[in-house]
Amino acid sequence: MNRYPLLHCINRQTLTNTMYRQISNPLLKLISSNSSLVRCVLERSRAHACSRRFCIQTVPHRVIFNVPVRSKHTRPEPKVLGRTTKKRKTMLEMKRNSKPKPAPTLESLVVPVPVEPHVSKNSTDIGAELAGVLKREEVVSVFRLLSVDKSCMEVAAEKGITGDLYRKAMLDFKRFCVESIELPVEMHIILKDIANGAGHVSDMLPFFMEHAIAMYPHLRCLEDLKKISDLSSPVHWYPAARAVKRRIIYHSGPTNSGKTYQALQKFFRAESGVYCGPLRLLANEIFHRSNREGTPCDLVTGEERICVDPDGNPACHVSCTVEMTSLDTPYEVAVIDEIQMLRDENRGWAWTRALLGINAEEVHVCGEGTAEEFIREIAESVGDTFEMNTYERLTPLEVMDEPLGDLKYVQPGDAVVCFTKADIYKVSQKLETIGIESAVIYGSLPSGTKVSQANNFNNPNHPAKVLVATDAIGMGLNLSIQRIVFYSLNKPSVDGEGNFTKSSIKPHEALQIAGRAGRFGKTKKTGLVTTLFGEDLPKLKKLMATSIQKIEKVGLQPAVNQIELFAYHLPQSTLSNLIDIFMTLCSLDHSRYFMCRMDSFKTLADVIEGVPLDLTVRYTFCCSPISTTKPFVIAAMLMMARRFSKGSPLTEKFLTSVIEWPLKSPKTLADLVHLEDVFDVLDLYLWLGYRFPDMFVHMEETRAMQGVLELKIQEAVQEIVRLLLNETRRAQGNPLIPGKKLREKVPEMSIKETLLKDGVLRKLMKTNNKKHRR
Repeated sequence: MNRYPLLHCINRQTLTNTMYRQISNPLLKLISSNSSLVRCVLERSRAHACSRRFCIQTVPHRVIFNVPVRSKHTRPEPKVLGRTTKKRKTMLEMKRNSKPKPAPTLESLVVPVPVEPHVSKNSTDIGAELAGVLKREEVVSVFRLLSVDKSCMEVAAEKGITGDLYRKAMLDFKRFCVESIELPVEMHIILKDIANGAGHVSDMLPFFMEHAIAMYPHLRCLEDLKKISDLSSPVHWYPAARAVKRRIIYHSGPTNSGKTYQALQKFFRAESGVYCGPLRLLANEIFHRSNREGTPCDLVTGEERICVDPDGNPACHVSCTVEMTSLDTPYEVAVIDEIQMLRDENRGWAWTRALLGINAEEVHVCGEGTAEEFIREIAESVGDTFEMNTYERLTPLEVMDEPLGDLKYVQPGDAVVCFTKADIYKVSQKLETIGIESAVIYGSLPSGTKVSQANNFNNPNHPAKVLVATDAIGMGLNLSIQRIVFYSLNKPSVDGEGNFTKSSIKPHEALQIAGRAGRFGKTKKTGLVTTLFGEDLPKLKKLMATSIQKIEKVGLQPAVNQIELFAYHLPQSTLSNLIDIFMTLCSLDHSRYFMCRMDSFKTLADVIEGVPLDLTVRYTFCCSPISTTKPFVIAAMLMMARRFSKGSPLTEKFLTSVIEWPLKSPKTLADLVHLEDVFDVLDLYLWLGYRFPDMFVHMEETRAMQGVLELKIQEAVQEIVRLLLNETRRAQGNPLIPGKKLREKVPEMSIKETLLKDGVLRKLMKTNNKKHRR
């Protein structure tokens, strides 16, 4: 508290143990010393860690993590669960109707190179001897005319020096001439002649152009930059795929139609094949399924590699996430799942890359039929053949005429779908109070925990007969759902300016989620869909009846070699700045392609900008699949980058100090959120470890820590209502409700972990505290 004086103004009861732990955490110390880092995270993200919004307040050299509690300044909760107050609606409408900021121009993005004035004086000033001493007033009067000279503006415009760039270059050139003690002889003479009325201001144009190009080097290589950023014909980026006359088979159908099953049969029977899935869960499922059916298959995801051959020889089949698809390896059959993700504004580039570049004789694409026209045109343009297979749902899907009305009417096999973790917690707590046990699934849970909760829900002998989940159930999990109940139809999102907004889900999202209904039990039953609140039911019916818009444009993203070439020509620009310049200059076939958003990439680039790393390494760190709304994870990545830059291996000892291992079982919701963040840090270590194996040297130990942590998270999720109650009790200063004992014994960790047992850790903490007091 003494180190953070502003914490004195916060009531002790509002601070959780997690927050106190964060205050003493080395990550917080690191962030606290870097206020620009905090501002960067704040500008590009809106942190939502649990049901209560975590706020980060910044003052010079200070950062405070605070959890708001109920006070007279806090907006009261709406009386009806999930409803938005009238005042809030008005604010959202005003925000929605406000004019968006204009797109950045090249002139506003390019970072000028400093051109220093000549401050050293030779023994003789030749210019002064030949033309006379040049006074400051004379220079200023010349520039007053030069800056508005039309002929100068026209010539400069031909070289791309216009608008704000022209103004900045002219001001800097004036500063150079005024502050230089000794100017070049020719420039001195011309300035003196113009001041004396013997010359014209246009005589200064060559010197101005030379100064402007020195200040903005991109002007010298603008045409080269435009060629580098030419993305108008991505089909020609993949010569290996173009050398093969591919057969593209489109398996089109709604959820629960068997389309992927048909494509996988071809995959299992082929001599070689690759499955490209949208999620680790799906890639893992196909990996296990293929090996069970007698087709040896390897697994490749960002965080995991499994080779089934004991000698380490690669199998002929591989199951991978779509970003990890190898375009160099030839296959007999390739399966690209959830092909409609081509339109995704964040990850669409990965599906475009796989579709255009995969080197396979047969390419089976599975998903909605919305991409048929686009893929047919692409196939015809490159000489591939195209076939269309259409499938119908195996079970009918029906939108009910009545809303559920109240959670007390839920039935076994129901899935209540929410779009925020706050709503997940509310619904879980409400079900618990009426004696209904539920399974819980949301996006930030570890994959193993999601599978565990799904198994509990699917198991007829388990008491959890109802599922409470986010749209994470839309793909990747096999769930025995009879009825989908939408708690709300509004989904939070972050717009291009980093603002947190809520908007109605799109028709294809509604169909994707609703399509999960109708898999309850072994017999075929009609899938049912409804809403909790009556006012949402007409909206849902309209969404379900709306035809899904055809995919006309698909996503692209610059490659690392293109950014490297930009960096060569623009050495003063930061990586984030290079991305902005690239996206401003790049040329696209706008009838077919769009640039995917790179907000997360740029946020991470800003975070590690001050760390001395090679561009390729920096680019890789910025591609890390982490959430930029989690300051703890962001700070951990920064610590990893700094250690990497020093050439020091990132060992288990380093990692345990970052996450303060070992961790205790969570007692409150905030503790659970912290464990989820720690799990993400371990995931990040594994992801980077496969790209830099010489630096991230303790992969197995990290995976073992993940196993222990996942058990703690699984146990906590099963008691999520107790954590919710404890959150309130802690804020009120009441004793916490104790949890149940672990159902399974936590496995032992590596030998190195014995150095970090509770007793040793306490001694270390006491020692550190004594040092700080001194």
